[in-house]
Amino acid sequence: MVVTKEAVKNYITPSGLQRLRDELRFLLTRERPAVTQVVAWAASNGDRSENADYQYGKRRLREIDRRIRFLTKRIDAAEVVDPEAPRSGRAATRVFFGATVRYADAAGTERVVSIVGLDEVDLDRNHVSWVSPLARALMKSGPGDQVVLHAPGRTEPLQILEVRYERIAMEPFSEPPGAEAAPTTPARTPRKSESDGRLPSWTTKRDE
Repeated sequence: MVVTKEAVKNYITPSGLQRLRDELRFLLTRERPAVTQVVAWAASNGDRSENADYQYGKRRLREIDRRIRFLTKRIDAAEVVDPEAPRSGRAATRVFFGATVRYADAAGTERVVSIVGLDEVDLDRNHVSWVSPLARALMKSGPGDQVVLHAPGRTEPLQILEVRYERIAMEPFSEPPGAEAAPTTPARTPRKSESDGRLPSWTTKRDE
């Protein structure tokens, strides 16, 4: 009998899932049609092998299609966990997915992080992935506990000060200024993502 490895669940908050859906909708209904129109126009201008607009457009379509496939898989695998949902007993006082945790490091410096999904990581907002070394160290701990962070090249004791469950503010999806279908807006630095280790598909880097 062949034993198949169970796929890792894509834990995500409601806001994070909505952002993925908004990006997918944008790509399917606006960006891809807009780029397809550009490719069709470029193809009508003559020799495709030496047509820079045509070659660029075809490359963009491949990037968009890769991103669409990636988003579709992530959405299909989503396991939504609402940090605001009522909790009781151990689940209300211990660190699990969706928790916002205040802790002190070895130097006594206090920090606050929220534990979110792979597709929701935002280091500027202190949103860390539930599979990150920090989140793994914090998991199942409660106020007063001491845990050990095992990070590359070091270990560090952490003191848990507070665990709470509340709404985790997410940056909503916005149409990127570099997109074919996007209106002219001031440039914005793309948000870092741990979901696939790459920047969004409308940048110079590509999704796998």
